[in-house]
Amino acid sequence: MSTSALHREKISVPRLIAKKVRGEKIACLTAYDWTMARLLDEAGIDLILIGDSAAMVFAGQETTLTMTMDEMLYHTRVVSRGVKNALVITDMPFLSYQVNPDEAVRNAGRFLQQGGADGVKVEGGVHMVETIRRLTDIGIPVMGHLGLTPQSIRSFGNYRLRGKSSKEADQIFEAARKITEAGVFSMVLEKIPSELARRISEEVGVPTIGIGAGPHCDGQILVTNDMLGLFEDFKPKFVRRYANLAETIRSAAADYASDVRDGDYPSTEESF
Repeated sequence: MSTSALHREKISVPRLIAKKVRGEKIACLTAYDWTMARLLDEAGIDLILIGDSAAMVFAGQETTLTMTMDEMLYHTRVVSRGVKNALVITDMPFLSYQVNPDEAVRNAGRFLQQGGADGVKVEGGVHMVETIRRLTDIGIPVMGHLGLTPQSIRSFGNYRLRGKSSKEADQIFEAARKITEAGVFSMVLEKIPSELARRISEEVGVPTIGIGAGPHCDGQILVTNDMLGLFEDFKPKFVRRYANLAETIRSAAADYASDVRDGDYPSTEESF
């Protein structure tokens, strides 16, 4: 690990936006616990997202819709304690911000006040403009999320590519403009054509963070459990696996069990 990764300045919202201005790519990953958050931070990750994807890769649910405020607050608190340098953003869970802007303000404020997050992420386009504006007007940094929005899976019906038709592409493009005007400091573009992501990235003045949106975004994010090969239920096309930790863990656990059953562990050296 480089010394610069351990002794870099804390990433703030203005510093993240400045990376886009300078043409520097932004590396983002998810975390749900203190240990992983600390490791990602020490590795030099710019933005750590406490994703509601925890419902699937941490809790074994089929969608993200089951996550509650209390559960997301818990994950936010433990991740925030493990991070010194990265920008920490947390997903607002389903129904914590869609009901009305007042409720969104109260819940988002809890993530900053009680959870230690630097900002929140909300899904949705033009219909979220008023809520985004209310949050940003009182000083709560907001990250947008367009394209495939997992909290809308019951409406979509599947996890297919969004923005493939010219009509839907234009809707996503216009939504990107509108939420930028409303004050988002960044936006996730999920599972949209790379050319559409390029158009949006060139149009808006805030960083675009792609996940399955091609190479033209200002940064990239992956679910860490996917990237490390810990979550094996499915592997999206856009996921590059940098490790196969599921097999490593299974092998280590099997070796441990074998040593215990054979009486090889603990040894004399490992005993008092």
